[in-house]
Amino acid sequence: MPGTIDPAAALQHSLLSRLKLRQLTLLQAVDRHRSLVRVADQMQLSQPAITKALHEVEDIFGSRLFDRTSRGLVPTAAGEAALHCAKRWLAELEATTRVLTSLEAGRSGRIRLGLTQQVPQQLMASALTHLLDRSPRISVMVREGTTDELVASLVAREIDCAIGRSYDGDASGLIQQAIYEQEPCLVVGAKNVKRLSRGALDWVRLAQLDWILPPPNTPMRRTYNAIFVGAGVQPPMPILETTSLRSIETVLRHEPNAVTIFARDVMLDMERSCDWAALPYRLSWNLPPVSFFTLKEVEVHPTVQSLRRAVNETAQRMMKSAR
Repeated sequence: MPGTIDPAAALQHSLLSRLKLRQLTLLQAVDRHRSLVRVADQMQLSQPAITKALHEVEDIFGSRLFDRTSRGLVPTAAGEAALHCAKRWLAELEATTRVLTSLEAGRSGRIRLGLTQQVPQQLMASALTHLLDRSPRISVMVREGTTDELVASLVAREIDCAIGRSYDGDASGLIQQAIYEQEPCLVVGAKNVKRLSRGALDWVRLAQLDWILPPPNTPMRRTYNAIFVGAGVQPPMPILETTSLRSIETVLRHEPNAVTIFARDVMLDMERSCDWAALPYRLSWNLPPVSFFTLKEVEVHPTVQSLRRAVNETAQRMMKSAR
């Protein structure tokens, strides 16, 4: 009808014309502290001033963003959406300042790369060498984490691309490309290999050992649980849940019945420096493929494109040499 106002257009106009960066910073501070008193202390303002500022932000968004409860300020559904917006905008701003300071220092730019700890050494070396050997030099930031953590960092605009396991969750704008298949193997302390490798592969017996597994709700933990269930065995309760190589190596060295699953090529990379070894069993399944991740709006960036090509080429050479 003539004269009808589109609510979404009206809200967009309010955000574009009234919202300021300091108000996004305020939202982030409220989310972090959940207390106006602590936010006031952090921002060195009075509590009434913070209360007034929060009311102004809620007026701009046209919704109540936080419920006042006995446990402090709790985001409403609208508040969660506003916080997601604030985090993304502030992350983009931080990334832009880093790029600009990198350019001022004579670099050709900056890229933020995420890696899981089970990326093969050769693939990781290829990625870092490709980036660091560029001329003019580029500034590189590397963050390690599980695939879930790296995808969350991508969506939050905290990193530009990542190499990890294939991701089976839902993430808006995520682009992933499988680049490398890895064979799994059972890994134990080197001194325990002979004792723990007696007999045929038996998942019932293996389930009774002291397992080291990735944290719950990670892609690899879901994969391992499915393997046990497929073998008709209840997934074991692990003695350690971690992706930390140092923690895994320590427990394998000191616990006589400790066992975990690793990519065979990564295990071989680590075998010389860590006191662990693979059991002589061939598993009948592959790990989720190593994949290259980025976001739709970032995939056309020349540095991201050239890095993906370099990593792909290395992965193809690795697979050919493994045949």
